[in-house]
Amino acid sequence: MKEKNIQSILGKQNKVKGFFELKLEKGKSFAFSKVADHQVEALLLAQDKGIYHKISDSFIADKKLGTRFPHPKPFDFLYLDAPAYVIVCFYVPRKKKICYYIPIKRFVTLKDRYERFLNRKSMKEEEIKEVAKWTLNLMKCK
Repeated sequence: MKEKNIQSILGKQNKVKGFFELKLEKGKSFAFSKVADHQVEALLLAQDKGIYHKISDSFIADKKLGTRFPHPKPFDFLYLDAPAYVIVCFYVPRKKKICYYIPIKRFVTLKDRYERFLNRKSMKEEEIKEVAKWTLNLMKCK
């Protein structure tokens, strides 16, 4: 199982609106270092300032997702303003896969606290479960 497999399933089952960085965890604890500094910065910026994206003239829709637009392109640009999350999905073969949505600011605070006060560089699943804002059980994930 790879992160891209989880992302495909999550993309169909997710109902939370926002910006996301997905991480797949196959162990018992999640290392903070798996979320790169530039990813944290981008999520914080997206949440605080929003995201602007100009759609190129060669826009091609994804037929699998059902987002088909007639040619020419449907509109020029979009601006999104939404919360941002680090999603940690714990994976155990042939068992439920659970995704935990941690708000980005909470993630930054936890990383700092764990490293500074507890001298730890990771969190166990039970600890993540306590701080997650949302959880999602992935049913169709093998």
